[in-house]
Amino acid sequence: MFNLIRTGVLIAALTALFMVVGYFIGGQTGVFIAFLFAAGTNLFAYWNSDKMVLSMQGAVPVDPARAPDLYRMVETLSQRAGIPTPKLYVIETPQPNAFATGRNPQNAAVAVSSGLLNTLSSAEVAGVVAHELAHIKNRDTLTMTVTATLAGAISMLAQFGLFFGGGNNRNNPLGGIGALLMVFLAPLAAGIVQMAVSRTREYEADKDGALISGEPMALASALAKISQVAKRTVNVAAERNPAMAHLYITNPLSGARMDNLFATHPAVENRIAALQKLAVEMGRDDHGRGPSPRPDFTQASQGNSGWRVPQFTEGDDRRPRGPWG
Repeated sequence: MFNLIRTGVLIAALTALFMVVGYFIGGQTGVFIAFLFAAGTNLFAYWNSDKMVLSMQGAVPVDPARAPDLYRMVETLSQRAGIPTPKLYVIETPQPNAFATGRNPQNAAVAVSSGLLNTLSSAEVAGVVAHELAHIKNRDTLTMTVTATLAGAISMLAQFGLFFGGGNNRNNPLGGIGALLMVFLAPLAAGIVQMAVSRTREYEADKDGALISGEPMALASALAKISQVAKRTVNVAAERNPAMAHLYITNPLSGARMDNLFATHPAVENRIAALQKLAVEMGRDDHGRGPSPRPDFTQASQGNSGWRVPQFTEGDDRRPRGPWG
C-alpha cells in the first residue's frame, strides 16, 4: 500500500511539473497548452505504447508450437496471478533480461531474451516471468508508460517553448531566465521522478512475483545471474533506445548500477536481500525448500518430467534462422 501511495504521489508530482513548465514558458496560456499536450501524448501512448516498445526492442512473437513448455509455464503462472495469459515475445540478444508492456492485463505482453532462456534454470525463468506478470497485474506497465510519456513530453515542451520564443513571453514570470531554467532543470527533474517511480514498482513486483511463483530464492538467484552476465554482454536494442531501460527487470544498459536518484532500478543486492527476507517469512530456505502450494519448476532444468524451457542453441533445429516465430 505504501508503494502504491508513493507511486501516485510521484506521478502527481510529474504532472504538476509538466504544468509548471507550461507556466514558466507561457503563463496561464502555457498551462492550458501543456495540459492539452499531455492529454494528447498520453492518449497516443495508451493505445500504441506496447506496439512501439516491442518494435523498438526488436521483440518478435513466439507461438505455442515453438515453445510449448514455456507457454504452459506462462499460462500456469498467469492463472495463479489471476490475469489473462499475455502474449509472449522473444528478443534475440545474449543478454539475459525480460520486460512486460501493455495498457492493461487484457492487452499485455511479456518479452524474454534468448539469453535469459539459455542462461537460467526453469525455476529461475519462472521467477522472472512471475515478476513481469506482477507488473501486469499491478498495472505498472500503464504506470511506467504514463511516466515515460510525461517525462519525454516535459523535455519536448521545454525545448519547443524556448525555440518558439517562450522566454520573451510577457506572461512568463521570469522571462528568458525562466524558459532557460526549464530547458535544463525540468527534464532533469522529470527523469529523477521517472526513475523513482520505476524503482518503487520493481520492489513491489519482486515481492508479488515471488508470491506468484512461490519461490523467492529462485527469483533472487535469477537477479544475481542476470546482473552478472549483463555486465559482460550488450543489449543492442536497449542501447539504441535507452529511454526504455526502466521496463526491463534489470538495467540493460552499461554502467549506472548504483541505487541512487538516477538509477533506473534498485541495486540488485538490495532486491536480493528483500527476497531473502520474504523467503524466511514464507518458510523457504536458501535452497527453495519448504512448504509451498506452487508448482515445482526445478525438475525441467534437469530434463525430467514437468516444466521445460526451450534452450535455443547453435545447431538446434528448433531455432529459426532469422526472426522468431
